[in-house]
Amino acid sequence: MSRVVVNEIEAKVGNDITFNDTVKIDTIKGKTTAGSITVQGEGTNTTNLQQGLAKAWVRYVTVSSTSIDDSLNCGSITDNGTGGTTISFSNNMGNANFAVGGIAGQDETFIMFRSPATSSWTQNTANPSAATLDCARVGGIVMGDLA
Repeated sequence: MSRVVVNEIEAKVGNDITFNDTVKIDTIKGKTTAGSITVQGEGTNTTNLQQGLAKAWVRYVTVSSTSIDDSLNCGSITDNGTGGTTISFSNNMGNANFAVGGIAGQDETFIMFRSPATSSWTQNTANPSAATLDCARVGGIVMGDLA
């Protein structure tokens, strides 16, 4: 196995550097700002890598008992009664201005997002008449800034 150690790789004027293999990296940091990496998007557009990543997601059940099936950055779940659930982050958000999307796996069920905090958020599941109900499959995804 060969090893090359350099501080910076730069293309000569007029030449492109092309990699035709897999690059394996444990950590990527922005050169001038550690928490900001710009990624080339479609055409000439760019996007910020950190801003485009989900900071937390969860799939859980509230029928019979309340439990997490699978998650990222969700440390615990609290049953607030029929249809009400609070999900706590493992790593807090930087502020309470994050966005949450949710889905429930029952016909005509909708999710109400409320009580955002840096350490958690609450979701309620309800039917079209706004009567809360427990669901077999509920999910939520959080986009925003980690602390």
